Amino acid sequence: MDFDALFQSQLDTLKKEGNYRIFAELERKSGQFPRAKCHDADTPDEVTVWCSNDYLGMGQHSVVTQAMKDTIDQCGAGAGGTRNISGTNHAHKLLEAELADLHGKESALLFTSGYVSNWAALSTLGSRLPDAVILSDALNHASMIEGIRHARCTKVIWKHNDPEDLDRKLASLPANAPKIVAFESVYSMDGDIAPIKEILDVCDKHGAMSYIDEVHAVGMYGPRGGGVAEREGLMDRITLIEGTLGKAYGVVGGYITGSHALCDFIRSFASGFIFTTALPPAVAAAATASIRHLKQSDTERRMQQARVAHLRKRLDQEGIPHLENPSHIIPVMIKDPVKCRMLADILMQDWGIYVQPINYPTVPKGTERLRFTPSPMHSADDIEHLVLALKTLWKQCAISHAVA
Repeated sequence: MDFDALFQSQLDTLKKEGNYRIFAELERKSGQFPRAKCHDADTPDEVTVWCSNDYLGMGQHSVVTQAMKDTIDQCGAGAGGTRNISGTNHAHKLLEAELADLHGKESALLFTSGYVSNWAALSTLGSRLPDAVILSDALNHASMIEGIRHARCTKVIWKHNDPEDLDRKLASLPANAPKIVAFESVYSMDGDIAPIKEILDVCDKHGAMSYIDEVHAVGMYGPRGGGVAEREGLMDRITLIEGTLGKAYGVVGGYITGSHALCDFIRSFASGFIFTTALPPAVAAAATASIRHLKQSDTERRMQQARVAHLRKRLDQEGIPHLENPSHIIPVMIKDPVKCRMLADILMQDWGIYVQPINYPTVPKGTERLRFTPSPMHSADDIEHLVLALKTLWKQCAISHAVA
């Protein structure tokens, strides 16, 4: 059988539909974020990155990079294995203590990514708790969906950010069944924020465990960067808070926080923790430095919020359609996969602006978009250059100025 032909057939379909993904080959310039060297043909040598999840530029902050360099000199490159064999390092324990403190919890547990932490925690909870039911927000991330699927327990989907629907779904379940309500704080594609208090009220009413994904919020919200739940004074009411080290903290890795018993339960039974090599100590040390810095400094958050407001204002002034939301994510709606890819290519080649098109399956078909994430390091001139480019392309490509 010609397997390559089978592979190619589906790839050709993907390309025809406009959903084939092309990765730009970039080289981030240390100390010059958001500038990057581009190694692709027919593009400027230097581009401005407008879609990074390194929301605050902490991946190049001197405190973070120095911590990583120092730890490399002290400990070498790798962790030495899984945490269960030879991979638990002092740097891991320090980071877990820092994370537990960040969220006001008894304990924390590290994973190699936010995807893995969601997958491992949800699959373990759903599979190990007898007769468990996981109630999942309709727009939860793929990592949460995959974890729930792997749990092979009863799954109930409730309407996005709708506490009343969640209440109805919980009321229909057996009173003695362990119930886990899984949702996010900031949803990364539309940039909307969950009504956390109302959801927790419903969880308390039905004795359900609350599981919140704060990956797009940690470092970004709250007086110490603990996320939206910290900003709203709700962390103590949440059973499990999950987050990432790969976005606002600028490094890589994922984690969960909660009670000692909860974290020890996941540590002891989650295959996604037990059988994978631990994060390098230098990565853990860099993440610890980043978290400590953002616990003390609000400068990066305030600057980033100012840049977001500035870009939103300029887009409104020029009639460029973007989804209104209360977060730092600015989705500019295109609603056509081919046109979305074309616009991203033109922005890169003619304007030196890098933004990756967001197409299906990341978002539903017909809701394709360009997703902008201004950082504290984007200047007023950067914003004007971007807005001019979008204004010009909107006229050239005859794109609608209406959001709906």
